[in-house]
Amino acid sequence: MESLAELLIFPEVVPTVGPTQKPRSLEAVGIRQQVLEDLALKTLYLSGPFSVYTLAEHIHLGFDVATELFTRLREQQLCQVTGMSANVPQMAITTQGRARALELLSHSHYVGPAPVSLASYNDQVRKQSVRGLATHHADVQRAFTHLVLDDNKLWQLGTALNSGNSIFLYGPSGVGKSAIAETLSRVVAENEAWIPYAVEVDGQIITVFDPVIHKRIESSPLANCDDRWVRCHRPTVLVGGELTVEMLDLQFNPVTKFYVSPAQMKANNGVLIIDDFGRQRIRPDELLNRWVVPMDRRIDFLTLAGGRKIEIPFDMMVVFATNMNPSELVDPAFLRRIQTKIKIGLVSDEQFFEIFRRVAAEHGLEAEDSILRELVAVIRGLNEELKPCYPRDLVNQICWAAQYQDRQPQLDRAALMHAVEAYFLPHD
Repeated sequence: MESLAELLIFPEVVPTVGPTQKPRSLEAVGIRQQVLEDLALKTLYLSGPFSVYTLAEHIHLGFDVATELFTRLREQQLCQVTGMSANVPQMAITTQGRARALELLSHSHYVGPAPVSLASYNDQVRKQSVRGLATHHADVQRAFTHLVLDDNKLWQLGTALNSGNSIFLYGPSGVGKSAIAETLSRVVAENEAWIPYAVEVDGQIITVFDPVIHKRIESSPLANCDDRWVRCHRPTVLVGGELTVEMLDLQFNPVTKFYVSPAQMKANNGVLIIDDFGRQRIRPDELLNRWVVPMDRRIDFLTLAGGRKIEIPFDMMVVFATNMNPSELVDPAFLRRIQTKIKIGLVSDEQFFEIFRRVAAEHGLEAEDSILRELVAVIRGLNEELKPCYPRDLVNQICWAAQYQDRQPQLDRAALMHAVEAYFLPHD
């Protein structure tokens, strides 16, 4: 049986329309033949000798396409046949081919799955748009069962998910904005999206699939599927204070000499979380000015090294999470473009007790009501408000102290007061 955590992360995969037409010829691949020949030759130089079948596996194209590429390379005397295995040619690079491969590698080190065209990438992103998702009450309740939220807040979050638009989560620090943002992304991740390994533009390669961000859906291969695409859960990209304006454009690696897609391109068809908004290395007005057109028209423009601009879809839910006043961060015109603003506030006594009991239970501890009531009185006596982060932080203090003393943790008054003393600043 699946664990609750597994169900919360990926409860059920909802299928979308995928790239189900496997190319059967070089022409059907959809990118220039020379790009594929160069890729095949570099692959042979670095990984060969091997069979035509192995070439097909390396570049994620069918045997028919690999055979055409082998024939083309052989005609140009860039490779030769070294034998046959089950009627499949074994190929090796020639001296002329080795010289050509070295020249190609000096221009680009990209070797791997064949890229898709920019047009086919844009078309697929639009087919699986986040605006086409439907989220229901049961989906939201299931996803947020690990958090203590009232029905009104769940209603706001569910409505925001169905909008497919950007969301502004704001409120004091420590009230769970980041946890809520990440949980929103888990609801979106219940659906699938097809992510290409790479995109080709005028002979330039832009890598898109990132195994850290894009989680494969492990299942039986789909018949006749184009293997240049990966069937994944919808992605979540989280950026915080490290975000710079350069990270919002194509990243050209001067060593490998191909491009890495920016955060928003990797987040297409999923969720992009801007955590601690307002504390980035890029000023809020810079970020927002950069995204005025993308958030309005759902398209973005990226710049290649030569200055050429390419258009890609800007299809994601952008979740801004901040503990700063939204009206002080952004102007009214941009705030209007973020159509859902949800204030995440402090918790009630009952909610605080429930959170504390859950956190304590995770550590095998039991929280008595009398101790919790006394804790609330102490916190308020320190001129502090009740925040959802306090139970976990205080229980961690208790467990760390018990570990130091080489004993089992106990949630009694003495242990809790020691935790309070270590955690909160003294009240003058």
